[in-house]
Amino acid sequence: MNKTRILLLIIVSATFIFSCKSAKRTATLDAGINSAELINFHKNTEPRFTTLASRVNVNYDDGSRAQNITVSLRMKKDETIWVSASILGISIARLLITPDNVSYYETINRTYFDGDFSLLSSWLGVDVDFQMVQNILLGQAVFPLNSNQYEASVFGQNYRLTPKIQHTLFKHIFLVNPSNNRMASQQIMQPEEQRVLTVDYASYQNAGFFLFPKEIRLNAIEQTDQTRIILDFRTVDVNPELSFPFRIPDRYEQIRLD
Repeated sequence: MNKTRILLLIIVSATFIFSCKSAKRTATLDAGINSAELINFHKNTEPRFTTLASRVNVNYDDGSRAQNITVSLRMKKDETIWVSASILGISIARLLITPDNVSYYETINRTYFDGDFSLLSSWLGVDVDFQMVQNILLGQAVFPLNSNQYEASVFGQNYRLTPKIQHTLFKHIFLVNPSNNRMASQQIMQPEEQRVLTVDYASYQNAGFFLFPKEIRLNAIEQTDQTRIILDFRTVDVNPELSFPFRIPDRYEQIRLD
C-alpha cells in the first residue's frame, strides 16, 4: 500500500476546528521559563469535549501528483476517529480508528485494510497509537511530557521543549506558541533512515471555549521522497449527537502489508 496514502488517510483522520479568528501572537517570551511551568501551561490548554464533527479541506502533494479532497470528520474523544473522504461530492474512502484497530476501505480499487497500528509504526519508526494520532490533530504534544525529562528554552518566536536524553532511534522537538501555549510545531526525526515528520500549526481558532487547530501543515520526508499535506478546517460542531457508520463492502480485496 502506498505509504504516502497511508499517511494522508491516518493523519487526516481527524482534526477539527472551527469558526473564530486565529489567535494572535502578542505574548512576551520569558527567557527564564522552566520546563515544569511550560508543560503545565500546555497541558491546561487541552480541549475538553465529548464529540466533534467537522468538514476539512485537504491539499495533498507528493511531488508526482496533487489532489484536493474534502473530508467529513467525526470524533468521540479517546474512543473513535471516523473519516469519510470525497472528491467532487463522490465518496471515495472511509476510515475508522479506535484505540485497538485501524480499518479502511476505498471504492476506486475496491480494497480494504483491517488491522492494528503496525503500518504507521513501521513507517514512522515509533510506536504510534490512537493517543498519538489524536494529539497531533488536537495540537497537543505527541509524547507524554514530564518536566524531569525535558529542558525549556526560547527558540525564535516560540518556546522549545527538548528531551534531556534523546532516544537512540529517533529524535523529537516541540515548539510551543507563547500566545496560547499550544503546539506551534512538532518534529520527529529518524536520522539513520533519513525520515522526518514535521507538523506545523499555522493557526488556531476558538470552538467550545477552547482553541483547536485551524490549519495544520504536515511535511513527511523519507530519503528523497517528500509529501506535503495541508488540512484546513472549514466547519465544526462541538458535542453533537454522532454515529460512526462503517462496514467493509463485500468482495473487496484485502490489502496485505509486507
